[in-house]
Amino acid sequence: MSRVLVVGAGLTGGACASLLRGAALGRVEVWDKARGAGGGPHEHEPRHAGRCVHCRPGRAVHHVRGGPFYEELLSHGILQQLTAPIEGMVVKKGSCNYVAPQGISSVVKYYLKQSGADVFYEQHVTHISLRDGKWEVSRKTGPPELFDIVILTMPVPQILSLQGDIVNIINESQKQQLESVSYSSRYALGLFYEAGTRIDVPWAAQYLTNNPCIRFISIDNKKRNIESPEIGPSVVVHTTVTFGSEYLDSDPTEVQQLILSYLERIVPSLPKPSSIKCQKWRYSQVTKAVPNSLGQMILHTQPLLVCGGDGFTHSNFDGCIDSAMSLAEVVKSHL
Repeated sequence: MSRVLVVGAGLTGGACASLLRGAALGRVEVWDKARGAGGGPHEHEPRHAGRCVHCRPGRAVHHVRGGPFYEELLSHGILQQLTAPIEGMVVKKGSCNYVAPQGISSVVKYYLKQSGADVFYEQHVTHISLRDGKWEVSRKTGPPELFDIVILTMPVPQILSLQGDIVNIINESQKQQLESVSYSSRYALGLFYEAGTRIDVPWAAQYLTNNPCIRFISIDNKKRNIESPEIGPSVVVHTTVTFGSEYLDSDPTEVQQLILSYLERIVPSLPKPSSIKCQKWRYSQVTKAVPNSLGQMILHTQPLLVCGGDGFTHSNFDGCIDSAMSLAEVVKSHL
């Protein structure tokens, strides 16, 4: 039986591990360098945090583990129809909009649980090399381990930064395609309030089109339909891509103060939060994906080394799932 490693506990990695359940595999492990599931910079919310889930027309025909993808998540209450008022959101004809009441990370956790895989956090992969017909995978802490199949789902620049035999295994054409992938960068700001705090605005979230700093503001519990007197509200702010790029390597404290100053001008009635968290997303969204990749790229066939993720499709919910399905098909075809 094969020992399989999925690197990256984001939406693509979690869904891929779930799709592999029931295949003729041995042990499936998922490693992530973060402290928890989500595929983002920290354990609470991934890169798709605060956003609504847009279902493109006809999307429900895709199946995950034998059931329609969106229906499965809706039936478990992990996704709900978006009913809260969102100002400035462009709604495409025929599309549906959903929200994850417990955050997008709850979708990832659902798939990881469904997968039956062994999930290990704070496992930062640094080297991948061939050894006796298997992949020797090294990390910052702990001894190297051997796997029969390795699936890489982290952002493309992190794949390119891996050391070991993988440097020479990626051929020149593949390297050029991978190097062509680009990402936007942005900051996210979370403002957290004590229970009972009132935030008096007529919307649950708002997209801004003409602010140099802020692109999106969400009264998060209101947007997720989980308003409760026992739970303090929170406000999530996403900056514009231009702002994120300009201040990417600036002092985080200064960036936080700058975002707050813009936020106060937009929502002057906002009360003083009990705590604030500022997060930099270096790889926020894919602006240019690997061309014609069909959701994955096979780097080596025997033993199998394959990479995927939103860098091989497009940076949204559907893109991650499309890549996961493509990765799972490749793995099953090599068994």
